[in-house]
Amino acid sequence: MSQHFAQEVENLKQQLLTMASHAESAVRNAVKALVSYNHTLAAEVIQNDDILDRFEVQIDELAIQALAKAPLASDLRLVTRAMKISHELERIGDAATTIARRSQLLPQGIPLDEFADIPHLTQLVLQMLKEALDAFVGHEPERARAVIPQDRIVDQLNKEAHQSLTQYLLQQPSAAQWVLHLMTITKSLERIGDHAKNIAEDVVYLYEGHDIRHRGGADTVRDEAESKDV
Repeated sequence: MSQHFAQEVENLKQQLLTMASHAESAVRNAVKALVSYNHTLAAEVIQNDDILDRFEVQIDELAIQALAKAPLASDLRLVTRAMKISHELERIGDAATTIARRSQLLPQGIPLDEFADIPHLTQLVLQMLKEALDAFVGHEPERARAVIPQDRIVDQLNKEAHQSLTQYLLQQPSAAQWVLHLMTITKSLERIGDHAKNIAEDVVYLYEGHDIRHRGGADTVRDEAESKDV
């Protein structure tokens, strides 16, 4: 790898890590706004979504420039995976924006803790994201592999929350609006876990050359039915 190309790759990595920091902050602030009924903070999360969009565009541009100079197959994998990871981070920002928007619509006094441990769910998905990104930086595919099964825990917590909310809705039909908002919020957190898992799979592919998507059962199957909240 030439010194100039190595510097471009390093710049690409740094941009990606800066973008990841913004994505993590967006999720933390969206959940903080939710549990504290802080509509001002929620509005900031929504407004700052443009930052992640711009990062994705910048990283794509850097990656395209680097692709023209990538001398080896391993270099090509690194650049293309960086583009893929930036896309996952942008989608995490979309999910954080969804949480922030829905939090603005929830009336105060909703017993959130009765239906979902949202702070715990948030901690889990952000830890998955951190481990996946640390594996990327540290060239540690085994560390990335360890992230993937954790997605099942997040899926189960989301499922339990939806079951609890459905049972409550059957007893209190008048609560339909805020129950649906809360279901969307927990689903958005579950999607963040999906994106963290996807990043982990990308790291495995980058350093091992093996595409493990859709293999190994539920641990590695992606959720392809993702859509932005509108």
